[in-house]
Amino acid sequence: MSASSPLDAYPALVLNADFRPLSYYPLSTWHWQDALKACFQERVMVVACYDRAVTSPSRRIQLPSVIALKDYVNLDRRPAFTRLNVFLRDRFTCQYCLTRLPTEDLTFDHVRPRSRGGATSWTNIVTACQTCNRAKANRLLSETDLRLARKPSRPTAHQLYQSGRGLPRRDLHQSWRDYLYWDSELES
Repeated sequence: MSASSPLDAYPALVLNADFRPLSYYPLSTWHWQDALKACFQERVMVVACYDRAVTSPSRRIQLPSVIALKDYVNLDRRPAFTRLNVFLRDRFTCQYCLTRLPTEDLTFDHVRPRSRGGATSWTNIVTACQTCNRAKANRLLSETDLRLARKPSRPTAHQLYQSGRGLPRRDLHQSWRDYLYWDSELES
């Protein structure tokens, strides 16, 4: 098989046993091959299928578009301190000028600079745009005209889950929508 197959456009949305996505950002999906393997191993149940199928000499199998784990995965663990999780906690928004930007245009800033004893931790790192990061430089906030939108803190897994859930999504398969927004307020 080549590096990229036409079937690569058919990932499966992975739901926990309670029918909620394992994560919103990044969205919990599996490659079509992993989804089929999990189906055959009876680790998941198929909730919805694409109109696309794969065939073998003796079988035709619909590609799953939504699968649910049979065993519940507890997501109440402490989130890892990563660049992505800092951006997610701050909703991909500069904490100084409140501009929402794509990941490639964001940096992170030490509120208390490392050269002044600041730690690289949840409580001292915030998302910043490059302009604000350069403006703050190696100074304390009291030495600048910048103001912090929100004091940085360690998020819970639930807070990151909610932040990811609130991000806009594009190019979602129709069969996924009911499972991504099942508890959203209905239009009147």
